[in-house]
Amino acid sequence: MIEVLCVMTAGAVGALARWGTDNLSRHYLGAAFPWGTLFVNVLGCFLFGLFMQIDAQSGGFSKPLKLVVTSGFLGAFTTFSTFGFNTWIFIKDGHYTSALLNIGTNLILGILAVWGGATIAKFLN
Repeated sequence: MIEVLCVMTAGAVGALARWGTDNLSRHYLGAAFPWGTLFVNVLGCFLFGLFMQIDAQSGGFSKPLKLVVTSGFLGAFTTFSTFGFNTWIFIKDGHYTSALLNIGTNLILGILAVWGGATIAKFLN
């Protein structure tokens, strides 16, 4: 039961961080492109790679910590479903270039961010 409460709490924090990031990005960068979604997806991938590489090098974090970080915070912070919705809106509205840009930047930067997080974690150990 404690694991459930920990994941719920971390999920709430991750969701608030996502919401705040999205609001800040719209305020500073405008709403024409889903910058907040892109940012949280890339940052979430980076943090996931960093965390899992540190976990692999350190002999393993506890199961509750892994659940809190990956399923809780990062699960709520990253917004792949929002990414899909944003892309669908671009397609539905005939903005195919924006849809492809959104897909390409999220996928490429997300994968590079996982690699970057894992690479940095190797040097931290």
